[in-house]
Amino acid sequence: MTTFLLIIIYLAFISLGLPDSLLGVAWPVMQLDFGAPLETAGFLFMTIAGGTIISSLVSGKVLNRFGTSKVTFVSVLMTAAALLGFHFAPSVVWLIVCAIPLGLGAGAVDAGLNDYVATHYKAHHMSWLHCFWGVGATLGPIIMAQFISGDNSWRSGYFTISVMQFALAVILFFTLPLWNKVKKNNALSLNDEQEDLNDVLHMSESKNVKPLQIKGVKLALISFLFYCGVESTVGLWGSSFLVNVKELPAAAAAQWVSLYYAGITMGRFITGFITFKISNPSLIRMGQIIALGGTTLLFLPLPSIFSLVGFIMIGLGLAPIFPCMLHETPTRFGKKHSQTIMGYQMAVAYTGSTFMPPLLGFTASHSTIGIFPYCMVIFVAAMLLSSEKLNALLKKNELIKSENKSSTIFL
Repeated sequence: MTTFLLIIIYLAFISLGLPDSLLGVAWPVMQLDFGAPLETAGFLFMTIAGGTIISSLVSGKVLNRFGTSKVTFVSVLMTAAALLGFHFAPSVVWLIVCAIPLGLGAGAVDAGLNDYVATHYKAHHMSWLHCFWGVGATLGPIIMAQFISGDNSWRSGYFTISVMQFALAVILFFTLPLWNKVKKNNALSLNDEQEDLNDVLHMSESKNVKPLQIKGVKLALISFLFYCGVESTVGLWGSSFLVNVKELPAAAAAQWVSLYYAGITMGRFITGFITFKISNPSLIRMGQIIALGGTTLLFLPLPSIFSLVGFIMIGLGLAPIFPCMLHETPTRFGKKHSQTIMGYQMAVAYTGSTFMPPLLGFTASHSTIGIFPYCMVIFVAAMLLSSEKLNALLKKNELIKSENKSSTIFL
């Protein structure tokens, strides 16, 4: 039963990744059909991201009221309807209208499923969960490319993805009772060896303190901001850097950046096995150090092949960071507020991926794309610094609370 539900959750994360990369692939054809300016795709992207940020921020209250299963079902239904709306859209205005539920649905699913897996399953499942997002993000462009290359019909591509989403919504509907059964019977809730200690550490502060007032939450949010800033900025501007600074052909640069994404996807698959031996905080630290080494290779005056190694290192380094940070949320801040904090983390993460790449692009347009590797080093270093400060703070809090507990028992 637990395994079957986990398969459903994996399928949901594939569906979460499917629409994420469709717009960029289809836009060259969509732009011609609608006669729209190039920058219209940016407005659509911002609309989707805005909806995702909003739904992530309110996801804590929504999930507490309706439960993860119902929210996931309704959210997938919303994204399916939105994609169907893209298929029928007669104008850009309708695309923008449909982009709103697409973003709202994605944010709620992301926050809800991340919290559910973090609370009820072991760390390796979180890594594999985000690996399946990569599978969806890879399949989306492949499906769209088949239709565009065939009859130049981007609408058929959106229709096909929409049908897949509706099919998942039907599966989710018929498995709604399963979620509560697993929640009651699951013996893997959090990490068994840490659950009792975690409840003790957060019992006192969870009663009266608001989520954002819990010590360390803001440092965690900073880590998420810079993580997604790095991940999305490398993906958006890495090719431009290779072409304009390293003087590579555009096709070769695109292949090198694809290896960066391959590093993230494969790295998360491998991380799932490594979590059996190494803790989340250690994996986060190792990943950040590897990513920092990769960004350093990009600005050193070395042959171009070292840039390829740098991109692969960044991808492999980033791979464990995001899923491990998400899985640590209940352990760091307690299960009582984990849903709300998870929503905040996802909202800040989407904020980083939405605004930091355009900010670097705007700065580069007034200077040079050569600032790209220096900015990446700064972003990764800021992520590492905030993460290490958080680890030190949590360790200090645990020592203090453990001492207080021992003193109380002694008295």
